[in-house]
Amino acid sequence: MTAGKSGSDLGVRSAVGLVLIAVALLALWAGPVGLWLLIATAAMLMLAEWCDLSGADARGRRAALFAACVPLAILAPPPVAAGPGSLALGLGVAAALVTAGITGRVRLGLGVLYVVLPAIALVFIRAEADGLLLCLWVLAGVWATDIGAYFAGRTIGGPKLAPAISPNKTWAGLGGGVIAALAFGLILWRFLELPLALALLSPVLAVVAQAGDLFESALKRRAGVKDSGRILPGHGGVMDRLDGLVTAAPVAAILILVQRML
Repeated sequence: MTAGKSGSDLGVRSAVGLVLIAVALLALWAGPVGLWLLIATAAMLMLAEWCDLSGADARGRRAALFAACVPLAILAPPPVAAGPGSLALGLGVAAALVTAGITGRVRLGLGVLYVVLPAIALVFIRAEADGLLLCLWVLAGVWATDIGAYFAGRTIGGPKLAPAISPNKTWAGLGGGVIAALAFGLILWRFLELPLALALLSPVLAVVAQAGDLFESALKRRAGVKDSGRILPGHGGVMDRLDGLVTAAPVAAILILVQRML
């Protein structure tokens, strides 16, 4: 690849990334319903990509998408629907089981859980009294992790993190992501009053986000493809962009619940 081509790709990737960040921040500002609309849309797009990576036929694809619609619809915040809670969670598990049962493919059922669980977690977090700040902690924390990992990996290099899954990831990159997430969490604590306990737990989200990235890389490697889709220029598919958030959001919800109880 020539330097010009590489710079062009980086420019497209950066521009699309900024647009996606702007859309996410706008949805956060719009409130729980606005965020739910964005999350539900992203979840359905990710599930379609999961079906492609799993080699699902048209019948399996329809079954998974129709099943996921139920918990995602119930997830809409009141007064639109029931909102995040035991009903949405139960319907999500039921949708996964029904999908696996109808199609005979457990992987499609797991795909439903893969998109529904982080959706429930994010809508739950946004519904908290300080939900805007908490969502910013999760979303921007994952972004900070990606940025820190990218620059530390490119600058320092060194031993590979998981060469059989993702040859470009290094331990230095993981360390850079952890440091960036911690720094961002402390900034939110210092200037926006994020609970200190959560700020100090930001590295946990960084590690979990990187694990989510590696998991999606393993799925793509098994499917023999470079990207999960082509909908986002410079990024690939929606899963390619949100793989870290998929794993970080449920863990963040658990951390918030524990912090509330202490």
